[in-house]
Formats: sequence, C-alpha cells, structure tokens
Amino acid sequence: MRRRLAVALGDRFQGLVERPGRRQAGRPPVYAIAMASAAGGPVTSSCGIVVDTTPLDAVECRSVATVLIASGERQPLLEAIADSLYVVDGDLWTSAGVTTGIDMALAMVAQDLGPRIAGDIAKRLVLYARRPGFQSQFSPVHRAQARADSPFAGLVDWINDHLDQPLDVPALAGQAGMSERTFHRKFQAATGQTPARYVETARLDASRLLLSGGASLKSVAVQVGLFPTPRFVEAFERRFGVSPRLFRDMHGAL
Repeated sequence: MRRRLAVALGDRFQGLVERPGRRQAGRPPVYAIAMASAAGGPVTSSCGIVVDTTPLDAVECRSVATVLIASGERQPLLEAIADSLYVVDGDLWTSAGVTTGIDMALAMVAQDLGPRIAGDIAKRLVLYARRPGFQSQFSPVHRAQARADSPFAGLVDWINDHLDQPLDVPALAGQAGMSERTFHRKFQAATGQTPARYVETARLDASRLLLSGGASLKSVAVQVGLFPTPRFVEAFERRFGVSPRLFRDMHGAL
C-alpha cells in the first residue's frame, strides 16, 4: 500500500490529512487516511468545518511517502504561480491555488496508479477535463479580454473559435470592421501583442492541450491552423524548445 500524507497549515486550520484512496471493486484502498493536528482534537477550518484529529506526534512518519502543505488564507507558504496550474520540480509539487490543487492531485494519482484511474476519479468529481500542469491559468484569450477595449473583447473569442482558418491582419481587421492599419495599431495597444503574435500564441496554446490528449501531429496542425505539419513543428519547437512529438510523449498520459 502506498501512503500519502498531506499537511494543511493555515491561520485557522492546522491539520494532517492523508489523501484518501479510491476503493476498487474487491480491492483494498490504495491510500491510508489519517487526520492530525499539533494538539489533536477538533479543529475548525476557515470555512467553519470541524475536523476531528489525532495528535501530530502520534502519526507514524516513517510510513509517509508524500507530504502536502496547504497554505493559509493570510500567510501563504508560497506566492501564487502566475503562469501554470501547478509545477513539478523533482519531488516538489506546487499548485497555484485551491481548484488547481485538484488538477495537481489528479496528476499525482495518475503518476501513482495510471491515467485510467485518475480519469475515473475526474468523472466522479464531475470535472470537465483533467488539465495538465503546463496549462496557463490565464489563457491568451483571457488576457486579451481583460486588457482589450470593447471592439476586441468579442474578437478574441472569435479568433479562438476559428483557429483553423486564415487569421491574417486583413481577415481580423475585416472582422473588427476597421482598416488594416488602424486595427493593427489599436489591437497592439489594447492587448500588448501584435495580431500575428497573439494568433500564434493562441494556436500554440491550443496545440498543447490537443497534444496532451494524444492527438496526432497532423490533426493538431490542421485544428490550430498551422498546417502543413512541418510548419506546426517548427513553430512549436521555436516557442517551447521541444518537439511536439516529445511533448505529447511527456504529457499525453497526464
């Protein structure tokens, strides 16, 4: 049995929680469960939930494989990670926040027990998809929407829905109802990126999600509008420093 131990440290909640295992039909639970705090007894979380705990020194730490630390609301142990849902640095896993901790936990289960069981858990949690850690919390679409003036808030949505189509300046300017010169100037001022740079970023961001789902390079190239395949491969390697095939092999199981 592989055991995982999670430690929650916060202003109003200090506890120790082993991630619960998922019982399979006719099989014992994979993870043991333990709840503990410094002094033991009932501990009230910041949202009012009371957790019954045992003293911390009663936990057999030699059997613990993994420790999870959840920061408090007022004094986080780590600053939020701006550009990733979670990151993995050797044996250290760090999520950017509460909901991204779910993504991280599912990835840990996938590493322990395989993607099939992690997928089953995601379905039980009614999650739309298991998001890989490399995915940004804030997609280029969301960034552009946050910064764009009214005419471009709708345009960036339209771009994301039409990545497989030609998205040059004439096409985008026509969609925005502006001259090409005016569009280029206003779009860059509003989003902080040239139209070409934004479109390529949106396409490559979408390609990583498709690759993590196991899609073929040709299929991805077509869906994100970077066809033929060599064009997609060149753009992907230039942006991320790794081939899309290797990226898919690394992340396809998560």
